[in-house]
Amino acid sequence: MDTRPLIRVDGPVLIFGGPYSNLAATAAVLAEAKRLGIAREQTICTGDLTAYCGDPAATIDIIRASGIAVVMGNCDEQLALGADDCGCGFTPGSACQQLSSTWFAYASSQVGADARRWLAQLPRRIDLEFDGYLVAVIHGGVAKINQFVFASSSAVIKEHNLELAGCDGVIAGHCGLPFTQVVNGRLWHNAGVVGLPANDGTPRGWFSLITPIDQGLRIEHCALTYDHASSAESMLSHGLPAEYRMTLSTGVWPSCDVLPDPEIRDRGVPLVPGACVWRPVKPSRQRSRSQPITTALLWPSEKPGTRQPDVRKFKGPDVTAGVSTVRDRCQH
Repeated sequence: MDTRPLIRVDGPVLIFGGPYSNLAATAAVLAEAKRLGIAREQTICTGDLTAYCGDPAATIDIIRASGIAVVMGNCDEQLALGADDCGCGFTPGSACQQLSSTWFAYASSQVGADARRWLAQLPRRIDLEFDGYLVAVIHGGVAKINQFVFASSSAVIKEHNLELAGCDGVIAGHCGLPFTQVVNGRLWHNAGVVGLPANDGTPRGWFSLITPIDQGLRIEHCALTYDHASSAESMLSHGLPAEYRMTLSTGVWPSCDVLPDPEIRDRGVPLVPGACVWRPVKPSRQRSRSQPITTALLWPSEKPGTRQPDVRKFKGPDVTAGVSTVRDRCQH
């Protein structure tokens, strides 16, 4: 029997990922949902409540108290299991793997038995029903919770996951970078994360507003500003890695181990908030097996790897790029 949650959507949905033990960022995105009048049942987190930052237990507590829908992330699963590592799939010996051993050990020392039991019961998938079509919310991949899927990742990987999902679209997390793409008419969307910047040279986090429109969805990629200095202070007081603490202000990740080349080339390039529209392709119009996979990147508007970075941020860790804004309801 399939017991995964089903949410029938009749208004805007707010999606965010990766609270990452960042209490200030998590509080800020929940406050934004409240400001926008988004019901808790239509506010959804794509998982990894705990990770890099300094307040794992309090971050879980505030998410639980909010009553929002949460998909299990690999960090959530590993804590629930009492595992020894985060299960992110980092290459052994890589910078990401070495740094993760510190923050995961700290998170594990802080999260109690009751919170672990709550994490253990989180669903690995939540389905959203939009006026006759279905979108699956997952963490990484459909069958592999820690699968990294980026904008530049192979269309074959995305199509395979969409086939496994058996629906019209996928909303995923885990990779930490927001984007919206169409794969053979079906949706692949990542709202990004709030707990760390998007490696774009600004301290902002990212979330999405998804609104049903006539025969489709309007997807807004929204930047989140919050008191990142307080989060950095919390990391410092708990002896967490300085590399990720600096990331909260510089907006640049300390390592690009997990990134494909196009995303590495876009390191430090500020993302511009914006909106796009996805209209699902009916099954009768889907390609045959012999036809090539067609893809279209709806947001960011530039192709990965083609934007020019602001080199100032690489000359000093305290220098960040300016922030662009758009006149949209997710900006204030």
